[in-house]
Amino acid sequence: MPTPPALRFSGPVLPDGETRDLYVVDGHVTYEPQAGAERVDGWIVPGLVDAHCHLGLEEHGPVGPAETEEQAVLDRDAGALLIRDAGSAADTRWIHEREDLPRLIRCGRHIGRTKRYIRNYAHEVEPDQLAEYAAQEARAGDGWVKLVGDWISRDAGDLVPSFPAEAFAAAIDAAHAEGAKVTAHCFGRDVLQGLLDAGIDCIEHGTGLSVDLVDQMVAQGTALVPTVMQLAKFPEYAAAGRAKFPAYSSTMTDLHARTRSTLMTAYEAGVPMYAGSDGGGISRHGNLAGEVVAMVGLGMPVDYALGAASWRARSWLGRPSLEEGAPADLVVYDADPRADLDLLFKPKQVVLRGRVVA
Repeated sequence: MPTPPALRFSGPVLPDGETRDLYVVDGHVTYEPQAGAERVDGWIVPGLVDAHCHLGLEEHGPVGPAETEEQAVLDRDAGALLIRDAGSAADTRWIHEREDLPRLIRCGRHIGRTKRYIRNYAHEVEPDQLAEYAAQEARAGDGWVKLVGDWISRDAGDLVPSFPAEAFAAAIDAAHAEGAKVTAHCFGRDVLQGLLDAGIDCIEHGTGLSVDLVDQMVAQGTALVPTVMQLAKFPEYAAAGRAKFPAYSSTMTDLHARTRSTLMTAYEAGVPMYAGSDGGGISRHGNLAGEVVAMVGLGMPVDYALGAASWRARSWLGRPSLEEGAPADLVVYDADPRADLDLLFKPKQVVLRGRVVA
């Protein structure tokens, strides 16, 4: 692709809100003035981060490259320029070669228990195979592994940990030995203690957290990606299982009723939390803004929720924001999106790798 001319973005730059002239030259940020640069005025935000997204996946399993590209473009045009994949049955490594698509940190494929997860999504394995598959996905991915922590057991008729605690611990050790971090889908409480004791790096959803577990997460620095929009669907799951699995229905109803208090307890205690849309899992792509709004709706400050989808998430994932020399990944809004969250749904410009892409 040809090198675009220098660009000039003038306005407050978040998170500090200082009004500056930010220039883009050769795909990177500089604050040194550039003669003849095209000027755009607005509020400037480091490229958004979707920390729980599933490119290449839909309700029934993996999709092909054309549909995956459509998903990625929806996310990109909404400002999500860095995506942490949270498990996909599709091989999406080719996205790394596309300069017009979001930067992607791949988890590889979910690892779940045999016949205990959504069909066509996961490697379905037994406990003695879990560590082997964790190491395999660590080598195949971009530094993360995704485990299915718990799911409904037809035998028990309720949420049950997918694997024994010792199998989870062996898998986490195996992934860490390969240099990867580990996260896990966790709706209920019973699976959490073993995962935290084993040193897991992140929890997805986390509706089963209690005060003691929250304290342990803070002490260990374990992150939480709550996917608040996903949790709003718990009443649907409860209704669907009520006739056949009444215990599961009751569990999901209870977890939903405690969602706000659970997540706000985690926030107030200092658990590091990040925004994830669950796009491609149960949610549509291109709606990271909806997750920021949902986090604010629980009671989190706007600065915190937006940072969870931008500068704080970038730091957590080891990616720069808008410092001198950083890659020019940014979103421009007509006004302060913290004062009007509706603006998050309609970026003025999206700049990826120094090029205006939307």
